[in-house]
Amino acid sequence: MKHDKNEIKKAVREHYGAAIQRGGSCCEPTPINLDPDAAGRFVELAGYSPDDLANMPDDVTSFGCGNPVNFIEAELGQTVLDLGSGAGLDLILAARKVGETGKAIGLDMTPEMIETCLKNLDAAGIENAEVRQGEMENMPVEDNEVDWIISNCVINLSPEKEKVFAEAYRVLKPGGRMLVSDIVSLDLPDAYRNDLLAWVGCIAGAVDEADYIKLAENAGFVDVKVIDKMVYQPDSLATLANDCCGGCGASDRSIDQAVIDRYAGKVASVKLSARKPG
Repeated sequence: MKHDKNEIKKAVREHYGAAIQRGGSCCEPTPINLDPDAAGRFVELAGYSPDDLANMPDDVTSFGCGNPVNFIEAELGQTVLDLGSGAGLDLILAARKVGETGKAIGLDMTPEMIETCLKNLDAAGIENAEVRQGEMENMPVEDNEVDWIISNCVINLSPEKEKVFAEAYRVLKPGGRMLVSDIVSLDLPDAYRNDLLAWVGCIAGAVDEADYIKLAENAGFVDVKVIDKMVYQPDSLATLANDCCGGCGASDRSIDQAVIDRYAGKVASVKLSARKPG
């Protein structure tokens, strides 16, 4: 059965709202209900350094697939928009990168995520960031408002990706840049895209790498290129696709081993760079 866009958005909102309330974390030094090495496996896969995670509030979590902040060349005083800011990990890193004269804007559609993010911003002493509630397909952001757009394994969750890229183009200043970490597919059969759990796990909604690049180009972006890529195999996919970050038993996972084996080798994490002309 093919799911419509509203059904997918509802499933994503409910899944991540519940996940953040459970308190599970991929990036805490001692994550709840994980084996001792699980956090390290996730951090290594996602590209966060010990310095990135130093002095972070205890409630900071990540459900992402890669660290986009390390790849952006944001300068002091600039404005960064984080699509799907979640609990605030990348938002905090971005706010620190642009300094007190800059600004970081988080965007999320899940009230539970926003509540947690605001608490984490306060706990981290971040005063140059805000969080707005809304959807990527209709961003509550002014035209030409931001210098940079980042996101971390979020655009693939949208059933209307062309709208996301069009909105990203609209809100960027001329010459502004986008650098997103996301999941793309590698010859993924259409029959595999009907599992809602695989949608919320960031894999069923992935489009082919060439199509992902084309979505950005069709929106008007130039210099569109993949600057980093990792193909997921069963172990790394289990780490990505489950709220337990690979450290829980199969019976506790949001996505079971059979689904993981089905998608292994057919999805990859990429970092996509693009620029708005001007």
